[in-house]
Amino acid sequence: MSNLQARTEWQVPAYKISLWEGKNHPWCVVIPVINEGERITSLLSRMAEINVSSYADIIIIDGGSQDGSLALDKLKKYRVSGLLVKTGNGKLSAQLRCAYSFCLDQGYKGIVTIDGNDKDDPEAIPRFISALEKGVDFVQASRFISGGVAENTPKSRHFAIRLIHAPLLSLSSGFRWTDTTQGFRAYSSKMLADPRIAPFRDVFMSYELLAYLSYRAPKLGYKCTEMATVRRYPKGEVPTKISSFRGNYAVLKTLFDACLGKFNPKD
Repeated sequence: MSNLQARTEWQVPAYKISLWEGKNHPWCVVIPVINEGERITSLLSRMAEINVSSYADIIIIDGGSQDGSLALDKLKKYRVSGLLVKTGNGKLSAQLRCAYSFCLDQGYKGIVTIDGNDKDDPEAIPRFISALEKGVDFVQASRFISGGVAENTPKSRHFAIRLIHAPLLSLSSGFRWTDTTQGFRAYSSKMLADPRIAPFRDVFMSYELLAYLSYRAPKLGYKCTEMATVRRYPKGEVPTKISSFRGNYAVLKTLFDACLGKFNPKD
């Protein structure tokens, strides 16, 4: 099956384009958000300080924010190139399918994704893009390798990643991962368009796509690497979209399904 044939079979949730200033660079930064308030403003400000828009287009994919944090005049001030708003069903993976399909259709060579909750330091973005330029297909941020910083990470999350999530994905994929729940990543467009990976399917609605790509990409021989990054949680209550019990159960079920190959495309 060619990539052209595969494109006709992509399943992408409905979305609308609220802002599009056009493609200006070979690379883009996708930011998934929903009701991030001042956190997305802080992240965009930090990205502006290191002039991200001079070498990558910034594209926000909104899951349906109602907090007024994405006013177009503010986004233009921070040199955001695009605002996509998901109107179809689904959570994070559905948002990412909207954004990634849009970016591939625009002809970007690669995509960096950083969460809109301002936990990650965007200083790593140019290093991610440099890795893509050198032929890496999958860059995973890691706070746990040499040079990385993990600040105020909840203990339960720290141990779940280090003792369960990362070891299982490492064992099943054949690549040694250390920080597998992080959404701060970069992918080559070649990898995302591969019909053997087929990320544009309705099975990916919540957090499935992150675990699946960490499993599937190394299995298919794509060049993967981790890069040291800084991830800071605020003191006190942790902002998260994952509820304590049901959310954590869903993450574990998704992990086991990914490691068992249950998300692999059917022949």
